Amino acid sequence: MPDTGKTDMERLGIFQEMGYTTIGDKYKLPKMNFNDAAGKGKQMLPGGSKTRTARQDGYFDKAFNRVMEAEAYSDPIKLRRQNRLKEAKKNLGKPFLPSNGDKKPSGLGNAYGTFAGPVGAFSPVARPRKAYVTPGKNVLTNPPKNGTGYGYPNVTLGKSAPYAPDPFERAKDIRNREMDGSKKLMKGSAFRLNLAPKDYFDGNPYRSDRPLPPSKKMPSRKRDFKPFKPSSPAKRVAGMKAGTFDPYPSHSNDPYVVKQKRAVTTNKEGKIFHPSPGPKTAPTNSVMESNVIKRLNTSNYRQLAAQGYTSFPSMMQTRMQTAPGVITSAG
Repeated sequence: MPDTGKTDMERLGIFQEMGYTTIGDKYKLPKMNFNDAAGKGKQMLPGGSKTRTARQDGYFDKAFNRVMEAEAYSDPIKLRRQNRLKEAKKNLGKPFLPSNGDKKPSGLGNAYGTFAGPVGAFSPVARPRKAYVTPGKNVLTNPPKNGTGYGYPNVTLGKSAPYAPDPFERAKDIRNREMDGSKKLMKGSAFRLNLAPKDYFDGNPYRSDRPLPPSKKMPSRKRDFKPFKPSSPAKRVAGMKAGTFDPYPSHSNDPYVVKQKRAVTTNKEGKIFHPSPGPKTAPTNSVMESNVIKRLNTSNYRQLAAQGYTSFPSMMQTRMQTAPGVITSAG
């Protein structure tokens, strides 16, 4: 069984695990005495097939044989020419030339392919004529001018109106000239009254004609303002212990100590003691298979027959009657 280092008792709980394929009997070769002489003595040894090469090894004949021996050289082109001249001598006259096919006209007015040929009356060639003399020019008049007369110059019977210039800022120029002329006529400056009327109350009640006293300088005080710094957020606990109130504890001295080896307990023979293993599961037969083995054996397998039960009481009664005999026979 599989070599795993454990006994069958430790693995399955049985003394020996039986094989699953055979029962340990030896295989016997079947005896076949058919044509024993064929495998004894010398056999026919063929030479094997030969491949075709440039030599004579792959052929039955030892030498290459020609189809015709000592035949004369013949030129097929020369023989064909001689045969053609010999057949030409059989002709009685000139060689026969077939008539030409129908001719098709190449265009309208063309006489190609007709029996009569070209006709002079239908020739497109120009006839000789006298030189052409022009009758002279006709009376020339000016064509009418386009336009309705409004906005188009030189299209009416009379003359068009002359151009009158109109400056863009004509009114402004006239006004400036009139103001300059009026200033030249003035003898002095404009009259101004020094006793102009005033309001009963001044516009600004806090206004004073007295000069203001000199301003006092206040001594400057230096103030120490520190910027506001918000508190830091809570820190998460990690391997560095940053979120704890106390600092990280110092490393404690833990010297390396070699462990002492314990003595191995052995028996009188010097082997290591192994406690007895606990109960193991083992393959068991089914209830039906166990009943079949108990009821059916070599002494009663011919007397037993198939039994059928119609009800539960009859089945129990039959079982109680057959059970003592089965146990006695099985014993």
